[in-house]
Amino acid sequence: MLGTTLLVLLVLLVLSMPVAAALVVLGLSLDWLYANFPLYRAMGEVLWSGSRDFILIAIPFFILLGEILVRAGVAENTYRTLDNWLSRMPGGLIHANIGTAALFSATSGSSVATAATVGTVALPQARKLGYDERIFAGSIAAGGTLGIMIPPSINLIIYGFLTETSIPQLFAAGLVPGLVTALGFMLVVAGICLVRPSLGGPPSPPVDWATRWRRLTHLLPVLFLFVVIIGSIYGGWATPTEAAALGVLAALGLAAWNRRLTLGMLRAAVEGTVRTSAMIMLIILAANFLNFVLASVGLARELTEFLNGLGLSGLGTLLVIVLLYLVLGFFVETLSLMVITIPIVAPIVFQLGYDPVWFGILLILLIEMALITPPIGLNLYVVQGVRGGGQLNDVMVGAIPFVLVMLAMAALLIAWPELALWLPQALR
Repeated sequence: MLGTTLLVLLVLLVLSMPVAAALVVLGLSLDWLYANFPLYRAMGEVLWSGSRDFILIAIPFFILLGEILVRAGVAENTYRTLDNWLSRMPGGLIHANIGTAALFSATSGSSVATAATVGTVALPQARKLGYDERIFAGSIAAGGTLGIMIPPSINLIIYGFLTETSIPQLFAAGLVPGLVTALGFMLVVAGICLVRPSLGGPPSPPVDWATRWRRLTHLLPVLFLFVVIIGSIYGGWATPTEAAALGVLAALGLAAWNRRLTLGMLRAAVEGTVRTSAMIMLIILAANFLNFVLASVGLARELTEFLNGLGLSGLGTLLVIVLLYLVLGFFVETLSLMVITIPIVAPIVFQLGYDPVWFGILLILLIEMALITPPIGLNLYVVQGVRGGGQLNDVMVGAIPFVLVMLAMAALLIAWPELALWLPQALR
């Protein structure tokens, strides 16, 4: 049954069927093949019960927040400031790509929005200054993945919703691993550019310290939004959903301060929010029905029996699950991968005694890798679309060093769970 499920899903995705439709078709197919009674008759109740959770309201709010920031000029100012501070390192502007992505991740909650925003600002500089576009574009694609690790994160909200795990705890747990991953990206860039200096572009002109300190004020909007969103949650003043709404109000204030708040901008931001939110919600609802079918026909039990039959230790079973995500990440879109597998895999991991918050961070890291591994890696296509030319293979090759950093980070998380758990435990 497990093989049939994966085969049908891959065929539907290869046929370019919309993800939500593919999940529904897969659920109906499994209902027809394996169910003892017509499960499709419960579809209405399953879809309704899956759509009325209050926490889901946070998703369109965070998407709207990112849409406003894209159009408010915040990313441009952040990029120029980090350019002044980081471009003297081996790798030059590539470090500004990663630093801007990390800071923008602390407000947007979306990897796609982060990659698109940083790419729009940074890629023209690569061509003008003569950087190697492979590692330059790869750094943007990889930096964009930080949008689903560093809080606030839409994907962490979805994980918390599906596993009934505390979202504030998940947000706290994602901060340190996200920053360590960004530091790992910068270290690998510096190492590559020390070995091959031509990849790092020409030396940047010196900037005096007075200018550097003065331009730090351009980072204040990002820090202000981070304090509003995360501070309101951990100060006990707001739930994650309410904090997202406060973030939208703060972003509107920043747009007005930058004189970017117009009716046209608001219309474009709302339209983008509706499109993205509708896509995410349709996938979540379709996955709810599919997970209901999978549970009813016994796939979760079959997977549990398969893993138990391997006779592995708890760590061995966890490593098999990690390998499964690595393989599926090559073929399945990331959000679909999350909502399909979490209800099946998470109970097995929890039964092994692993912490739900820790596993959520490990899972997000594996999902991050899927964003930059071909052929489905979404961030690769986003950056290539922003480039407007060249070969997609260049972005894929440029992302390889950052995939290796993520693999090392996954090993570090498994060996040292406290990296993710110490901050939420301290805040608790």
